[in-house]
Amino acid sequence: MAQDSHDAPDFAAMSGDAVLQHLQVTLDGLRPEEVRRRRTQDGENTFSQAPADTLCYRIRCAFINPFCIILAIVAFISYVTDSYTNGFSAGGKVEAGIIVIMIVIGGLLRFSQEIKAKHAGDQLRALLHTTVTVRRQGKCCHIAHTELVVGDIVLLTAGQTIPADIRLLQTADLFVSEAALTGESRIIEKTAAPAAPAAGRTAPDMAYMSTTVLSGTGLGAVIAVGNRTRYGKAARVSRPFKDSFQKGTRSISYVMLRFIFIFIPLIFILRGLPDHHWSSALAFSLAVAVGLIPEMLPMVLTACLAKGSISLSHKKTIVKNLNTLQGLGSLQVLCLDKTGTLTRENIVLEYFMDILGKESHKVLDLAYINSFYHTGIRNPIDTAILSCAAMPRRTDYYRTLTEYYHKLAEIPFDYTRKIATVLVGAPKKQPILIAKGNLKDIYKRCTAVAYENKTLPIRNGSFADVYTIVQDMLEDGMKVIAVAVKTFPKGTTVIRPQDEKDLTLLGYIAFFDAPKPSARISLEELKALHITPKLLTGDAEEIAKSVCRRVGIPAQHIVSGADLQDLDAAAFDATVRKNTVFAELSPEQKVQIVQSINRQPAMTGFMGDGINDMPALLAAHVGISVDTAVPATKDSADLVLLDKDLQILATAIREGRKTFTNMLKYLKITAGSNLGNIISVVMAGLCLPFLPMTSLQLLLLNLFYDALCIVLPWDTVDEEDIAYPKDWSGKHLGKFMLLFGSISAVFDGITFAFLYYMFIPLVLHCPVFSAALPPVLQEQYIRLFQTGWFLESLWTQIVILYFLRTSKMPFIESRPSWQVMSVTLAGLFVFTGLLFTVGMPVVGLVTMPAPYFVFLPGICAAYILCVGAGKYIYIRKYKKLL
Repeated sequence: MAQDSHDAPDFAAMSGDAVLQHLQVTLDGLRPEEVRRRRTQDGENTFSQAPADTLCYRIRCAFINPFCIILAIVAFISYVTDSYTNGFSAGGKVEAGIIVIMIVIGGLLRFSQEIKAKHAGDQLRALLHTTVTVRRQGKCCHIAHTELVVGDIVLLTAGQTIPADIRLLQTADLFVSEAALTGESRIIEKTAAPAAPAAGRTAPDMAYMSTTVLSGTGLGAVIAVGNRTRYGKAARVSRPFKDSFQKGTRSISYVMLRFIFIFIPLIFILRGLPDHHWSSALAFSLAVAVGLIPEMLPMVLTACLAKGSISLSHKKTIVKNLNTLQGLGSLQVLCLDKTGTLTRENIVLEYFMDILGKESHKVLDLAYINSFYHTGIRNPIDTAILSCAAMPRRTDYYRTLTEYYHKLAEIPFDYTRKIATVLVGAPKKQPILIAKGNLKDIYKRCTAVAYENKTLPIRNGSFADVYTIVQDMLEDGMKVIAVAVKTFPKGTTVIRPQDEKDLTLLGYIAFFDAPKPSARISLEELKALHITPKLLTGDAEEIAKSVCRRVGIPAQHIVSGADLQDLDAAAFDATVRKNTVFAELSPEQKVQIVQSINRQPAMTGFMGDGINDMPALLAAHVGISVDTAVPATKDSADLVLLDKDLQILATAIREGRKTFTNMLKYLKITAGSNLGNIISVVMAGLCLPFLPMTSLQLLLLNLFYDALCIVLPWDTVDEEDIAYPKDWSGKHLGKFMLLFGSISAVFDGITFAFLYYMFIPLVLHCPVFSAALPPVLQEQYIRLFQTGWFLESLWTQIVILYFLRTSKMPFIESRPSWQVMSVTLAGLFVFTGLLFTVGMPVVGLVTMPAPYFVFLPGICAAYILCVGAGKYIYIRKYKKLL
């Protein structure tokens, strides 16, 4: 019985009776036993909103990413090579096993946090229209939308999100918005008459899942549910998941791979040439590759993102995808609407007047009738007009007025026409069309004006005449709409948009939506974070200018939708780049502006809450909505604010940048230290007759250090580090690694010389290492050398973490968090103490004589001084450290 959404044209072409016969149902609806049978056959009316919502997708993202892939390849080759060389010894298994464990732990951590984020998103989706009215066994009842089955008879009303693909059987002034499905904001009238869809259009007698009823009513039969609906298929197949975080991760991975591809052949040749043991040389080269990669990077990144997500949930912000935090940290341009974001969204009716500005109750009465009979989604303007009935001694008057006039037909508001129209009738009177809407759009449809019971034709008039009357109100930030009428012959019961012409202009109604007291402060916070706010509104230029003046947005030049219409791509991008306030925009133009900003390129956020905002919200890198938004818009957002307040968003951006900074700390500092170790290995390969550290020791060193870095998500962040948008890419990573890796290698070289020529000969009472030394003494010499470098590397890596985590003077101007201090210092003593246990000889490490611990603080102090000088040079050249 289930029907694929591709069968919709077949249903559209059928008559209503044929549809019912095909679905084996009547207008009375299904019987309970038939409902159960069909649900067993077709499943529940649920679907995966996007690939990112599926369990398999989240598992794939958690375990299959560039870093994990590199680690897995290195682990596999290391295991195979070591097994071939040493006959399947324990060494290769331990080495590969450690890498695999780190991949698994990091992946599980990421997966658990993604599941928590998905759960939050599921809770938000539960706020969609959870009930739907159906007719079963001749009775209307309310059920959860997930319980719908193919063949159910569904009743549709204004404001409802359509819960399945439905073939309409009865309609009354039914208009829908298909923005959630097609991205187009125009309204579409739906009828029950069978008709095939026009090219590139949806069928007029079909109502599709996720679209919204703007006005009117309808009754229809469900033909597809869940993943078989048109929307379900589009969500799974065609909707791309925008994720700049993955692009940045790939960029960083390429930097790592370039270093690996440089050093592996170099070390392979240097190690293999002296004795031609090429298999051993390959094994050690791969160990070097392991030493270069920050093995716990996936785990640390996930911990940072999870910590940020949890922090935001405590600050009235729900993150629906962990990678959204990276987008927040990188955000450069924030596009926002005026209503409800900068203003209170509590519109108050201020004036109602005729064409010359005199108070006119007739204009208000006709606007009231229009709003009263408007069955579309209620908006603040209609709410403000209808509140007039609460004025003293007016309740009975407006009740009588609406009883006298009855509705015949309606054309709901849409963002193309910008007009709401109703046709009403009254006893012994001709039907009257009452239109209210945007000043310009009403005026261009008028051929006459009404004044003092006279109708005067518009001759040689222009919109400037109207503008003169309302100019002061517009400049004061008021929203002004026009009211016009037209009479029709008796018997008229249907109107079309083409009937909205030859109107008579009656007058104007003015409203005021005061700016929020917090708007100016919130915008100043965003500017302090070096985020460029761009105002994108459908209101008139004068209103936009007034609001900008009140809240502190520079608006020397306001670009209108008409200004943008005829621009070519280059001129359009230049206009968007130079200006910050755009008025009288259609939803499609908002999308075009967002896409233009994306091309600059810049990380773009869009904040919206209406159905008309969905296309632009989906086009932005970070889609932001609020808990009071229409369900479809809220469900499409990456970030949901529980309060519609820019201050909450500023807090979320700061948290995103804090998360971002702590991720960069680990990545850059660890990669730089690891590169220093690799350079040291190359130097040792040229100068030493033995390995300065085994592959297992290198891996263990990285594991010790990385285990301590898991605390970095809880580190404090300097205000300077969150003042600017962050760039998650490998752009400066290579330069950072080369500078600080080289400094590290210099001090490794000093340590090599000290150990090789001074300390070990003194401790063992023997000459410098040579083939002439007894094998036992050679073994002791090598183990002492490897342990000495192991300790020096561990100490310098941990100590330098304090100095490279900030561009300021450590401990004096910037202190690490108590968590970082306690964990790293405790880890330093614990891991050093492990060298005195019996287990360390298994990995070739021994207890170092006490005098060596006099040398270690000295080499660390000298290293700190050089790193400080390097940090100063780096900041002067690149203007930032992290």
